[in-house]
Amino acid sequence: MDIQVGDIIKMKKQHPCGSKEWEVLRIGIDFRLKCMGCEHQIMIPRKQVEKNIRGIQRPES
Repeated sequence: MDIQVGDIIKMKKQHPCGSKEWEVLRIGIDFRLKCMGCEHQIMIPRKQVEKNIRGIQRPES
């Protein structure tokens, strides 16, 4: 799966704030994601992200 820092990913389940979109801040064994709704940051294992992803939106450059 080709995910890069700065991408916006849409997950299967929504965050408690109601947003399903997350910005990728760091990639490695774990991903650091920032919620696009409330800006809460989380660390989540790569395997879990790849399982629950629904779409990738690339930043316009």
